[in-house]
Amino acid sequence: MASVHESLYFNPMMTNGVVHANVFGIKDWVTPYKMALLVLIGELGRAGPHLSLLERRRLNRLLLPLLQGPDMTLSRLIKAIEECCPHLASSVQIRIKLMAGGELKDMEQFFDDLSEAFSGTEPEVHKTSVVGLFLRHMILAYNKLSFSQVYKLYTALQQYFQNDEKKSGGDETEMELTHCGELEGKMEKDEFDGPLREEEISCNGPLSQKQAEYFLSQQASLLKNDETKALSPASLQKELNSLLKFNPDFAEAHYLSYLNGLRVQDVFSSTHSLLHYFDRLILTGAESKSNGDEGCGRSLRYAALNLAALHCRFGHYQQAELALQEAIRIAQESNDHVCLQHCLSWLYILEQKRSDSCVLLEHSVKKAVYFGLPYLASLGIQSLVQQRAFAGKTANKLMGALKDSDLLHWKHSLSELIDISIAQKTAIWRLYGRSTMALQQAQMLLSMNSLEAVNVGVQQNNTESFAVVLCHLAELHAEQGYFTAASEILKHLKERFPPNSQHAQLWMLFDQKIQFDRAMNDGKYHVAGSLVAGITALNSTEGVYSVLLSIAELYWRSLCHTIALPVLLQALALSQEYRLQYLASETILNLAFSQLILGIPEQALSILHMAIEPILAHGAVLDKGAAIFLVAKCQVASAASYPPQKKAEALESAILNLNEAKTYFAKVDCKEQLRDVLYLQARLFHSLGKTQERNQCAMLFRQLHQELPARGVPLINAFK
Repeated sequence: MASVHESLYFNPMMTNGVVHANVFGIKDWVTPYKMALLVLIGELGRAGPHLSLLERRRLNRLLLPLLQGPDMTLSRLIKAIEECCPHLASSVQIRIKLMAGGELKDMEQFFDDLSEAFSGTEPEVHKTSVVGLFLRHMILAYNKLSFSQVYKLYTALQQYFQNDEKKSGGDETEMELTHCGELEGKMEKDEFDGPLREEEISCNGPLSQKQAEYFLSQQASLLKNDETKALSPASLQKELNSLLKFNPDFAEAHYLSYLNGLRVQDVFSSTHSLLHYFDRLILTGAESKSNGDEGCGRSLRYAALNLAALHCRFGHYQQAELALQEAIRIAQESNDHVCLQHCLSWLYILEQKRSDSCVLLEHSVKKAVYFGLPYLASLGIQSLVQQRAFAGKTANKLMGALKDSDLLHWKHSLSELIDISIAQKTAIWRLYGRSTMALQQAQMLLSMNSLEAVNVGVQQNNTESFAVVLCHLAELHAEQGYFTAASEILKHLKERFPPNSQHAQLWMLFDQKIQFDRAMNDGKYHVAGSLVAGITALNSTEGVYSVLLSIAELYWRSLCHTIALPVLLQALALSQEYRLQYLASETILNLAFSQLILGIPEQALSILHMAIEPILAHGAVLDKGAAIFLVAKCQVASAASYPPQKKAEALESAILNLNEAKTYFAKVDCKEQLRDVLYLQARLFHSLGKTQERNQCAMLFRQLHQELPARGVPLINAFK
């Protein structure tokens, strides 16, 4: 828009560079591009009987985005028509050429003939149709022009056509020089159904009010549903600045500028645009017209509420609290219970950072139900579920609460909250260590269709919920050793949520965590150590290890095995208190290992049966291998006191378990653990007199031992 000189596009509502909307009772004006559309409509009416049903259907689908969208070059318009009906495109081009190459009276006659489309008992165009309203707007706008303005429009049409001829000539010369025959391929099917590209907008003139409203609604929808299809932050801001240059009081443009600032975490421009948005609402009286005398006060209290939300998003909790207090004060003066309910929800978020706010949240949910606010009520229920999950409540109670909120979602068609609910179920099952249930919920969300209507060519459900479940899905695949599949999921995440998008931090964190786990599996501890800094930068909590288990391992390495037991019992009590079944199972494995080290393998085997089933059902491949390896170690240690026949059977059973553990470790390429398994297998085969099997294991062990750094062979002095 801004790159084309303004004098080429006559704007009857512009004085001294400022658009004054509805000066002549219209919201549109005539441009050369719109004249080309008028020619297309006229030729379509004349060629109607000769067009096939498929051609008419394609042209009708094409017309709506052409009428609503911003102006485009003539070559692109002709190319679009060619895709639907080649001979009609030729007729349109010839007609525009004759008009641009003729005299001024030819253009005047063209507009005089437009009204004939409404004449007759069966007119070609109905006055109240989309095309009919467009024709009437153009006729009215043209009739309001003075003679000098008509002349400017005529010269603009000539330049519009000449610019296209120059560009077409240049393109043909370039094609002849480069012999690029493939450039003549067909346009993509959704080129006009999808959103506008940056290079398409950059060649357009000033938008009319309707075009601007369409552009803003389209970009806002894309920011919500598919941010990758929206303009880049810099390009979108450039177009918004151009709109605001013509109409500084365009409130919706300020709001989209606010959303655009949030994309890039620009607190200054976001705050500036948000305040301007509410200022314009008050100045233009838009709120007062729709809300009576209460409009101005309503804008003020919701401005304070939105400002509180903005500060809270950027972590400015003190400023957010001050803005929220202002919103509460104004809402109480106006007796606005809906605004007060929103304030109560944000007050919970602020209090959550400092203390337990369960009572406040329960009160918020009850009030939201009382005032008939299902969206807020559902969000409150889901926040309660999340809070109680961290408090260690049982899964059946949490899922029951989410089921009640799901009834609200489906009753009121709250599709966004349906997605959030399923994503939360996925996260809760992951928290409780039930990977199978988490996988089921993730696949359910990915297979759902959005209830919201979005434009053709726009990815559905490109929301935070989908980013969350895709990240969990990538981590689940990595835990099972499917690193290629995990990489493909992460690649899809990077394409769907580019680094500059607001949800990119999610896949960045999971990518770092998966790389960390692989480095630990490969024994590349220096690489793993460098990744911890990146994980901590993205999420400080994720950068902290399971402290109690790490302390216990430190005691093992220091040969203080008896001191490790109370620490492990404390870890077991905490994991059972908070219903963290998987962590409880892993703690039991550590306890069994401690008992093995202390010389009571029989007791270790008995408690292993408590933990191994959840590990095998929901655990990662590495944990499955470690659990089976520990069982084999306990079997070997217990067999020392057995009679010869029973000892041989126990060792054979241990060898089978070692084979299973070896399969798990090989799946995730854990070479250090494979080396330990091969060492123990070689010793067992030697004890059983199986020389050939012993030599094979010894050879494989030697190969791995030479490949890995020399740290000794920890047969039974390390859990993993």
